[in-house]
Amino acid sequence: MFGVVTREAEELDWPEFDRAFYEVKDVTGRHTDPQPNAVNMISAFGDNDVGRNDPSLLAVDDAGNRATTDRPYFDWAYVCPSVEEYKERLYDLVASAADVSPDVRLDDVGFPREEYCHCERCETGFAESDEDWWEWRAAQVTDFVATADEHIPGKTYFTLYPDPYPGHLYRRNGVDLDALDEYVDEYVVTLYDTEYGTTYWLEALAKGFEDELDVPFSIELLAADVPVDNLVSAARVADAYASDVYFGYDGNNASAAIRRLDAETRDGKTFGEPGE
Repeated sequence: MFGVVTREAEELDWPEFDRAFYEVKDVTGRHTDPQPNAVNMISAFGDNDVGRNDPSLLAVDDAGNRATTDRPYFDWAYVCPSVEEYKERLYDLVASAADVSPDVRLDDVGFPREEYCHCERCETGFAESDEDWWEWRAAQVTDFVATADEHIPGKTYFTLYPDPYPGHLYRRNGVDLDALDEYVDEYVVTLYDTEYGTTYWLEALAKGFEDELDVPFSIELLAADVPVDNLVSAARVADAYASDVYFGYDGNNASAAIRRLDAETRDGKTFGEPGE
């Protein structure tokens, strides 16, 4: 199955796409109305608007640095996952999206990096718990997903940072896969490149997730400004390991790649092993 991830409502009904994800809230903080013909997608803790207007809600490292775009490695600001009032707003967004279309995708869920968060909320919450630091941290993420899932009558999709090495997601983002499996119906792994000139790395990561995950997973490829031939090659590799393949943020390129892949299937062509 092939699908699209888009901010353009008119692309949702294009016939090439078996499934369409629509960004209701993105990392800029921009909100738009959920769509009935899409899996509505919510960037949970990535939010530049909150970073500008209420930086006290952002995650903080042990040196007091807030998770903003001024910090190395941050493309957007990151709200601390222990901020209850912010999570309540997210639950409302999830419920509103689910009222329009039953399936919802949770994006940017977790702590931003391993060194976060040491804000007063987190330090106090941890001190009052009987868990070790990593367990307490992961519990904040699991509890958020469990509560969000209560508002989702259909499938719950969950975006994963593209690192399948055992234990890395747990320490980096507080993502406990064993705990989340109870609530997540499908993981979406974003394997983005601006060229896909080679695909051996994509195959290695896809195989790693195949070994690591017990819940079905799909792979999302970047379609924007990527040569169609390269995008098709990447999709072949992704399709060999993932249950579905999605193309992000360029409907025209995505539809061209899918038409090519469909034509190859109809022609009965065969290909070598992924990565060849």
